[in-house]
Amino acid sequence: MKRRDFIKISGAAALATACAPKDSRSKPGMTGGKPGMTGGKPGMTGGLTDGPESMLIRENPRNGDRVSAIGFGCMRWPMIKDADGKDVIDQEAVNEMVDYAIAHGINYFDTSPAYLQGLSEKAAGDALSRHPRDSYYIATKLSNFGDRSKEASIQMYHDSFKQLKTDYFDYYLLHSIGRGGREAFNQRYVENGMIDFLLKEKAAGRIRNLGFSFHGSAKEFDGFMEMYDSGEMVWDFVQIEMNYVDWRHADGRRNANAEYLYAELDKREIPIVIMEPLLGGRLANVPEGIARQMKEREPDMSPASWAFRFCATYPRVLCALSGMTNMTPLKENVQTFGHFKPLTEEELEFLEKMAIQMKEYPLVNCTDCKYCMPCPWGVNIPGVFQHYNKAITDGTYAQSSAQKDYRKLKKAYLTSYDKAVETLRQADRCITCGECLSHCPQSIAIPRELHRIARYVEDLKQDRI
Repeated sequence: MKRRDFIKISGAAALATACAPKDSRSKPGMTGGKPGMTGGKPGMTGGLTDGPESMLIRENPRNGDRVSAIGFGCMRWPMIKDADGKDVIDQEAVNEMVDYAIAHGINYFDTSPAYLQGLSEKAAGDALSRHPRDSYYIATKLSNFGDRSKEASIQMYHDSFKQLKTDYFDYYLLHSIGRGGREAFNQRYVENGMIDFLLKEKAAGRIRNLGFSFHGSAKEFDGFMEMYDSGEMVWDFVQIEMNYVDWRHADGRRNANAEYLYAELDKREIPIVIMEPLLGGRLANVPEGIARQMKEREPDMSPASWAFRFCATYPRVLCALSGMTNMTPLKENVQTFGHFKPLTEEELEFLEKMAIQMKEYPLVNCTDCKYCMPCPWGVNIPGVFQHYNKAITDGTYAQSSAQKDYRKLKKAYLTSYDKAVETLRQADRCITCGECLSHCPQSIAIPRELHRIARYVEDLKQDRI
């Protein structure tokens, strides 16, 4: 049977019954059950009941999976130093967080062989395998960015089973497709026979939902939707970057606006998983002026809560991922989705104004994904960018020697920079080798930005700003 015929048969039932995910509530620790239907415009929910910390659940209309509206992104597990001074995952902290998440209704865990330089899947598997397999959903990816051969790709696929201690994947993604369009897609998945292999694995039940995560332009996205429309592929779900800034203000050349991506998926009734709802944490730590406006409107709501409510207001969204590094954001997210309120049209307009203001700040569009690491010359690329962005959002960014408290701001930046990033790993160590460029899903001109920050630091030291 040809691949296209197989896909048409296997996807027919799903396409016939597809509709927007339906909402319900689950009490902490509950699984199973079928909630009622909902769908439609932003702001609409249905079947919601009140109750303390009752997690908002969305039912996948294609298969009945009852997925928590907030998912656990495993790209930012907490790290500690081992006896040799090497960064390792703090498994005890991971176990504690996973236990708390599952006990409070979070049941979707997203990882990848590429996360945390290959350490994420094992930590997730060690923590999750302590719980009944039917109490959580695992999402992982075929992250064959380097060796694209069939042998290496299949080995990566099989290794994920071992690391995650499971015999099936609930959600499996072709990782970060888009850049390079159909040609790059063919090289990674078609010419090496991996699509045919994965479809057979799906037929055997070892993959229950097959989709992709996307970074790229609207034109590149259209190509993958054409594959769907023609029956060449039936995507069971798609993962996109969506937040109130990227909704209408993404870099259209490198990243399409989420409003466009959402609309294209919505009209095809394809379930959506959201990545970067906080833009790598930047929407949880917004500039002081924006934070003040948010606090004036909703004194008890954090900037992060605004961002998550934005994503979950749209009914085609099955789940929004949060890369939580400690218990504080985890508990806050449980609170947000345990007492979820969709945004009104007026609140959506307010966030659009905040997005426009956010674009006025000279931030580096880094989400701290660490795909660029390790740098062959030792530069702590995300560390440099995160420190720089934090100074801007905290209002401690020295802009001019004529600025009030310039000396204080200068000293604070230089001192905190040396504490945050070791001297030998700072921006001025970049030699513009370009090794990092192809790995960045945001298409940041990394060497250029590092040199810009290095010049800023040197100008600070010499009082030239």
